[in-house]
Amino acid sequence: MSRAYVSAWKDGSVRAVLEVSGKFIETEVLAHREKWERQRFVDRAVWRRAGELGLLCCSIPEEYGGGGGTIAHDIAVCEAQAAAGETSWGNMVHSGIVAHYILAYGTEEQRRAWLPPMASGEVVGAIAMTEPGAGSDLKSVRTRAADDGDHLVIDGAKTFISNGHTADLVLVVVRTDPEAGHKGISLVLVDARDAPGFVRGRILEKVGQHGADTSELFFDGLRVPRENILGGVPGKGFGQLMTQLAQERLLLGAVAVAGLEYALRETVGYTKKRQAFGQTLFDFQNTRFELAEAASVAHIARVFLDSCIERHIAGELDAATAAMAKWWLTEQQVRTVDRCLQLHGGYGYMREYPIARMYEDARIQKIYGGANEVMKDLVARSL
Repeated sequence: MSRAYVSAWKDGSVRAVLEVSGKFIETEVLAHREKWERQRFVDRAVWRRAGELGLLCCSIPEEYGGGGGTIAHDIAVCEAQAAAGETSWGNMVHSGIVAHYILAYGTEEQRRAWLPPMASGEVVGAIAMTEPGAGSDLKSVRTRAADDGDHLVIDGAKTFISNGHTADLVLVVVRTDPEAGHKGISLVLVDARDAPGFVRGRILEKVGQHGADTSELFFDGLRVPRENILGGVPGKGFGQLMTQLAQERLLLGAVAVAGLEYALRETVGYTKKRQAFGQTLFDFQNTRFELAEAASVAHIARVFLDSCIERHIAGELDAATAAMAKWWLTEQQVRTVDRCLQLHGGYGYMREYPIARMYEDARIQKIYGGANEVMKDLVARSL
């Protein structure tokens, strides 16, 4: 990577958030990683501490309890986490996704009810899209919210829900009109702290990201007020999802680049210390060529990501480019981590080495947020 290159979007305030976030991840998050991996969820105290430090909802306006910054500040927190190889804490979903649905589409009452406690860490947010029979195809959701006067009655199931075990607020994708196709989809705010008929299922055991809370959720006759429909008007959910998914995919791209850069740093350091056949691994031409290629990919990925972030801040990032960023950057992350693991030899397969955790954790990046094959199809439609 070029040492001279500096991301233009990282101004003084963003760099300050990066610094605070890095220290927070090191002292408050990584220190508990082994415990969280055993229990498969993050303790509530970390959310409250992050709120105290102003690391939650950084880009939410101050009038709603947020930091008053731009999405660049939330991206900085996500990058600091990924740059340390940490994947347990679900802040990207909480601050970068759920909070922005509420800010963009919520009624004023919904914003004032939910955004301040999300910014303080009192409330943890999740979004429930995926179902056992509907992943990237959001038009196929079957969870139903039937009209019952002043209430909706929700029945259905969701799976692979990040923060699902600990969430106080779940933004649920439901079908409010089964005959209206994608125009019958709505988003509903569910207060999980007092919701008879809402049941949390298993915390799922995954290939990687073992400390991250990923759960099943079930809805069996859950009654919620009609006023809990995001924005107050049913049938707007699909359009809301299509608009906000671009930001989610950008965040995943940012995590991919920071993770890729972390893998490269770790591997350069390892190969310069590891001895084999009377010299360091780094002294072998093949090692140097592999790392030179990885460094080139990392720099190209960083420049592309920075361009996307700058366009998004300016309100100019289109869905196709966000899809490009998501699939290509996550693909480079997975490929680079695999090549870096190979340079560690047998030690790369041991979880005591960071590269092994990176290998486990990175693979899901090509699947969630819209499978990469779906991203390529979205790009192709724009051609």
